[in-house]
Amino acid sequence: MKTPEADFVPWMGAVQARMEAVLGRLLPPAQQAPMRLHEAMRYATLEGGKRVRPLLVFAAGELAGAEERRLEIAAAAVELVHVYSLVHDDLPCMDDDVLRRGKPTVHVEYGEATALLAGDALQSLAFQVLAEHRLADDPATQLDMVRTLALAAGSRGMAGGQAVDLESTGKRLDLPELEFMHIRKTGALIRAAVVLGAACGAPLAEAERARLDRYAKCIGLAFQVVDDVLDAAASTATLGKTAGKDSKQGKPTYVQAMGVARAREFAEELRRDAQAALAGLGGRARRLAQLADFIVLREF
Repeated sequence: MKTPEADFVPWMGAVQARMEAVLGRLLPPAQQAPMRLHEAMRYATLEGGKRVRPLLVFAAGELAGAEERRLEIAAAAVELVHVYSLVHDDLPCMDDDVLRRGKPTVHVEYGEATALLAGDALQSLAFQVLAEHRLADDPATQLDMVRTLALAAGSRGMAGGQAVDLESTGKRLDLPELEFMHIRKTGALIRAAVVLGAACGAPLAEAERARLDRYAKCIGLAFQVVDDVLDAAASTATLGKTAGKDSKQGKPTYVQAMGVARAREFAEELRRDAQAALAGLGGRARRLAQLADFIVLREF
């Protein structure tokens, strides 16, 4: 495995710690009514997760020279949408899981009704924080950021991908069909994280935006391929969620379509494509390159 550059782990830890504090500040206090709902929102969001999407926001923001105070808000918005999706995905009517980030899922801890409302409220809060803070010098740019996140979360993005996933349970999808599903279910929000991070800084040239979009597409798909491999090869204790559940439920995965070994090779191909997309962007893209390695080479 490629060894991470010496400064990557401290940088990642600093961003993760910063986002824990930012999210804790933006979420309603647990003591504020309705207390049980607010407690469930905080339970779902805090003290867990690798914060990959916020890391991508900060990395893309570094490329564009963005201020960190802007990036932390954009990163929080993306992470709140991500957490809402996890809460809803774990519900019995969806993937019906009992473990997430090493602890009982929200509906197990608080009941299905509260989990449903917590997910709803987390999604609403994401757009609230995008609207309440100035993240771009041009108001039109900030409005487009809101649009980008909405599209990534909606029927043409994450929700649409989840719908295809549910419809495909018990079926065997070919590779183009898998890509269609996962570009939406997983990739759309990862691409939004990169776009929002870059939008917080100086405008990029069209060629630079195209490189970023290619990078984000590759790394978003690679993230899902690696997730499929880990679901098949890692333990529940390592993952912090139920291992092997996709196979047991008959979910279409890259492991099902091509086997573990070929899926690992495919993830590596996507990592190389992502790195190639960053060529010409220089040192400003260093964190994005490091994250491509982290996403594909992770073992947890």
